[in-house]
Amino acid sequence: MPSFDVVSEVDEQEVRNAVDQARREVATRYDFKGTGSEIDLGKDEIVLRSSTEDRLNALRQVLEEKLVRRKVSLKAVSFGRVEEAAGATVRQVGTLQAGISAELAKDINKRIKALGLKGVQSQTQGDQVRVTGKKRDDLQAVIAHLREADLDIPLQFTNFRD
Repeated sequence: MPSFDVVSEVDEQEVRNAVDQARREVATRYDFKGTGSEIDLGKDEIVLRSSTEDRLNALRQVLEEKLVRRKVSLKAVSFGRVEEAAGATVRQVGTLQAGISAELAKDINKRIKALGLKGVQSQTQGDQVRVTGKKRDDLQAVIAHLREADLDIPLQFTNFRD
């Protein structure tokens, strides 16, 4: 029976490359000189720091450009609010989101059931959703429907088996 998995993954190497490129650009750009702007990459987060909120927004824009160029979806990074930090600086934390939450998996299952395709079933397995069906065309219709759906996370479709 044909099946595939719906997953949400972030390529950590591409994120690391995008952060490195953004750091290099910030180090060479004239408008960032003396602002103390920096980007730090943690395990599941990206921390942006700068002297003013305007410079922080510019820093975030540079990072987003690099992420898009490296084909990392901006839906994978959720930025928190701008916080005051020590030394009259501002900080913003962007959290990397990987995996499908139980709540979102439930929503995906409901969307698949609402299609009303005969023989198509879906079930949650940890942080992914497995979709099985009798016909390959039905599974491709499910993929097309999920791609059109505006969900808060980027979805990938892996492990397609006939």
